[in-house]
Amino acid sequence: MTNATRLIAFTLASEPGNERLALARVAESVAGLGLPAARLERLKTAVAEATMNAIEHGNGNRADIPVEVEVRKDGDQITVAITDQGGLEAYENNQGNEDPDLLKKLQGAQTPRGWGLFLIRNMVDAMDVTTDGQRHTILLTMRTEGGST
Repeated sequence: MTNATRLIAFTLASEPGNERLALARVAESVAGLGLPAARLERLKTAVAEATMNAIEHGNGNRADIPVEVEVRKDGDQITVAITDQGGLEAYENNQGNEDPDLLKKLQGAQTPRGWGLFLIRNMVDAMDVTTDGQRHTILLTMRTEGGST
């Protein structure tokens, strides 16, 4: 993003429950930007899920290792970057190559877990995952205009 404006940047202790703080601060930072209520709720859900993943899988629920959250606006796009210190290895066992299948999960053919990234992908307009050394970032993109509700 070339002309992106940073709306907010903050860190959270990697403690279960802090995803609620993340979604509240993100929602507050994008208030008034024209994001329809239904899309705001989807963004909040994606932020909460990505933050939970960062806390649990990335930072191992270690309160001393912060989760970083940054919100930017560029034109009609809002991006939320959620970064942990888990590196790629923290996620290798948690990323399946196939979408979750409820029937397979009930039959025991898939682990009961594994809904997180699937849910996130389906809540926002785009989701990108990058790893740079130990820094693992999920970048969520939501358009304020022209997106589906």
